[in-house]
Amino acid sequence: MIQPRTLKGFRDYLPAVMIPRERIMETARQTFRSFGFAPIDTPTLEHLEILTGKGSEETDRQLYSFKDNGGRDVGMRFDLTVPLARFAAQHIGTLGTPFKRYHIAPVWRGENPQAGRYREFYQCDFDTIGTESVLADIEAVTVIDSLLRAIGIEAFTISINNRTILSGLLDSLGLGDKTTPILRSLDKLGKIGLEKTAAEMVSAAGITAEQADRVLRLTECDGPAEQVFAQLPEIVGNHEAAMAGVNRLQEIYQGAIASGVSPDRIKVDVSIARGLDYYTGVIFETTLDDLPSIGSICSGGRYDNLAGLYTKQHLPGIGASLGLDRLLAALETLEKLSSTSKPCPVFIPLFDADFRDDYLKLATNLRAAGIGTELYPEPKKLAKQLKYADSHGFQYAIVAGGNEWERGEVQVKRLADKTSQDITYQHDAPESLIAALKG
Repeated sequence: MIQPRTLKGFRDYLPAVMIPRERIMETARQTFRSFGFAPIDTPTLEHLEILTGKGSEETDRQLYSFKDNGGRDVGMRFDLTVPLARFAAQHIGTLGTPFKRYHIAPVWRGENPQAGRYREFYQCDFDTIGTESVLADIEAVTVIDSLLRAIGIEAFTISINNRTILSGLLDSLGLGDKTTPILRSLDKLGKIGLEKTAAEMVSAAGITAEQADRVLRLTECDGPAEQVFAQLPEIVGNHEAAMAGVNRLQEIYQGAIASGVSPDRIKVDVSIARGLDYYTGVIFETTLDDLPSIGSICSGGRYDNLAGLYTKQHLPGIGASLGLDRLLAALETLEKLSSTSKPCPVFIPLFDADFRDDYLKLATNLRAAGIGTELYPEPKKLAKQLKYADSHGFQYAIVAGGNEWERGEVQVKRLADKTSQDITYQHDAPESLIAALKG
C-alpha cells in the first residue's frame, strides 16, 4: 500500500475550508471588476531568466526550477507580478495603456512552512500598468480597503510608505549604492527587532554603526499621520528626492481618505520596506488588528522599472496582492470561517423511495429558482439523513412522505434551531415554498 500523504509545505483543502476560499476569490473578482480591472492568466512555467534576479536573493533560492524535456531552463512562478511584467512587455501593443488587470492563481516558493505560509499558495493580484499617476496609487489603497470590507473584515490596518523617502536619505548619507541590502535588512525589522536589524545592516551592507543608527532613526518616526509628516523633513534633511517621496506619500494618504478609506484603517509607517527588490515607490502592508502576528495579508507597491527588463518601452506599474491562504489561516485561527461543508443551503431526505420522481422534481424546481439543493441518494432512516444534513451545515431540510405529497404540502425544517413549518407545494405551483425559503 502507498501511504497517502502530502509534501511538506503543501496541503489539501477540505470542503469546509474550500467553500469560504472560493467565496473570497469570487468576492475579489467582483471587487476588482468594479474598479475596471480585467482578468488575465499566464503560464505556471516561465523561462528561468524571466524569474531570476527580479525579486530578491531569497526568492531566487526558493524558486522551483528544472530543465524541461526540451533541455530548457524553466521555473515555476514565485509571484504574479514578475510574469505580469513579461506579459505587459509582450502584449501591451495590443492592450494599450493604462492597462488594469487582475489575476487569481497559485504560485510556488520553496520556503520554510509556518503558520499561514505554504510552498504552494494562491494570490489575488490587481495591477495598473502604464501610468505614474498618483491616482493609480490612491486607487490601490482604496481597492485593498474595499476588498477586505467586502470579504467581511472590518478590523485591519493598511500601512503605507514610500521607498523614495529612504532612498533619498541613503543618497544624502552617501549610501545610494547600498540601497538593496539595507532594504532587505529593514524588511526584517518587525521580526528581529532594532538591535539585530542594525547589526545586520552593518554586516550585510558594509555600513558603519553610526550610519545604521541614522537610517533606523527614520523607522522610529511614529504616531498619527500629521505628526509623521511633520517629523520627516528634519529626519531626511530636506533632501530633494526624499521630500518628493514625502509629498507623494502625503498625497496618497489624503486621496485615500477622500476615497472613503477610514483614517482608523490607514497608517503612515515609514518603517516598512518590503523584501522584493523591484519596488520603487509607494509600498503597502495590510495586517489584521485581531491577529497581527500572522503578518501581512495584502501587500504590494509601485514598480516602475520591472518591465524595463523585457522592453525598451517605459511601463511603470502599481498593484497589490491578497495572500488568500494566509488570510484563510488567520480566519481559521480567529474562528471566523463558517462550519458548512456544503455549498447549497437546502437538503431533501429521500423519505419514501416510492416517491422518487417527486423528490427529483422538487429539487429541480428549487434549483431552477436559484436555490442550491441536494437530494440524498438512499432511502435510509429519516433521523440518519437529518443527522447528515446537520453535520454538513445545511440550513434547511425539506421533508415529505406519502401523506405530505397527498396533502400538497412539505415540511421545512430550519436545522439551526430545529423549528419547522408546513408549506403548500405543488410541482406546477412551487411559488409558496420558493418564497418561504428565499424569505
